[in-house]
Amino acid sequence: MIESRNFYINGTWVPPVKADDYHVIDPSTEDACAVISLGDQADTDAAVAAATAAFPAWAATDPETRAGYVRGILEQYEARVDEMAKAISMEMGAPIDMARSSQAPCLPWHLKNSLKAMEHMEWIRPLGAHAPDDRIALEPIGVVGLITPWNWPMNQVTLKVIPALLAGCTMVLKPSEEAPLSSLLFAEFVHDAGVPAGVFNLVNGDGAGVGSQLSRHEDVAMISFTGSTRAGKAISAAAAETLKRVTLELGGKGANVIFADADEKAVKRGVLHCMNNSGQSCNAPTRMLVERSIYDETVEAAAEIASKVGVGPSSEPGRHIGPVVNKTQWTKIQDMIEVGMNEGARLVAGGPGLPEGMNKGFFVRPTVFADVTNDMAIAQQEIFGPVLSIIPFEDEADAVKIANDTPYGLTNYVQSQDGAKRNRMARALRSGMVEMNGKGRGAGSPFGGVKMSGRAREGGVWGIEEFLEVKAISGWGAE
Repeated sequence: MIESRNFYINGTWVPPVKADDYHVIDPSTEDACAVISLGDQADTDAAVAAATAAFPAWAATDPETRAGYVRGILEQYEARVDEMAKAISMEMGAPIDMARSSQAPCLPWHLKNSLKAMEHMEWIRPLGAHAPDDRIALEPIGVVGLITPWNWPMNQVTLKVIPALLAGCTMVLKPSEEAPLSSLLFAEFVHDAGVPAGVFNLVNGDGAGVGSQLSRHEDVAMISFTGSTRAGKAISAAAAETLKRVTLELGGKGANVIFADADEKAVKRGVLHCMNNSGQSCNAPTRMLVERSIYDETVEAAAEIASKVGVGPSSEPGRHIGPVVNKTQWTKIQDMIEVGMNEGARLVAGGPGLPEGMNKGFFVRPTVFADVTNDMAIAQQEIFGPVLSIIPFEDEADAVKIANDTPYGLTNYVQSQDGAKRNRMARALRSGMVEMNGKGRGAGSPFGGVKMSGRAREGGVWGIEEFLEVKAISGWGAE
């Protein structure tokens, strides 16, 4: 078993002030694979104090100097990439091939995109021709608390730590206690890249402990959080006492609108996207809205595709999906499948219980419900598992109405060969992102939502600007 009880504070690995062991569970086996410590108030205070002391010097560094340290982190990753993939696979259950091809590579993808965005940053710029002596300055906000989830651990760590470093902020990272091993390895990358002591700090803990302590801390200027909407509300309430900035990237219930003129791969693409990462993605297209004229054939195709999705241990190679992260999530998903059946939705693939031939591990059968109405709980609540709800619609206006009838607004999807129709849908859908015909968003595109999905914008120039204050200056002198 891995033992990793220390925290990274002020450039060194230090033991917790008070012992509080926490066992990390391998979700494929239900056995403990590592032990970490959960931090206490004294650990949080020490990390914040280190970040506070380091802030003036780090904020004063030249942007290119900061970019150089970030490039050093990339070099460390490239030397130890397989360690990162194995850590992610073990801690949260991503199949090892997926961890190598999709999970771990989030780090270089977002890091390189952030470096590219730095080339477009204007740290001091004129207000306009009408005010020649005015300047707008972009300055780091200060010490930031970064709270990240377990489902895409390096994706979220990189989307927060790297822009914060480039912006000139110092920070305390609290990764999910469910998946801390990849973040501990990331801290080694930061250390070995030579990032100055106190700039980056890591304290393990849970949301009620270190998460709340960071949210309330008077010396923390900003909290950047990714996780559940429930937790986002709690963080916002805790942070209100100190009026700190809070950016939230929360849940989703994405609608995938499939018109009759969609391409022949649209249904398969939608089902597999929903099941990817065992359904543990906030931007998963979990509601498939299907035009009535192709509804029956789409349901049949979706059921067949889902039935062929393999499920297996994270350690085995292959294109299967792995387990969900823990017993709590598994039970919640099972409960929601039962709710869907009780609500009258038609179960066409999967269902409750473990997949055939399995008697341990937090594995979920890839499940598809048809004849779902949008007022059902399975259509309104984020299940965070491999569960798809198929809903018929009559026309474009009906599709928009159903898609927008949700408390969430992260990512929606449109499948149609009619360009004008796609454009109308993209503008009408209430979400932070719209992806159409299977085309992913480009490098540097901002990730974030509206409504109960939070209003953060991570990635590219927007991701760096999240960590900056705007200062207006008049009477700027000649240089």
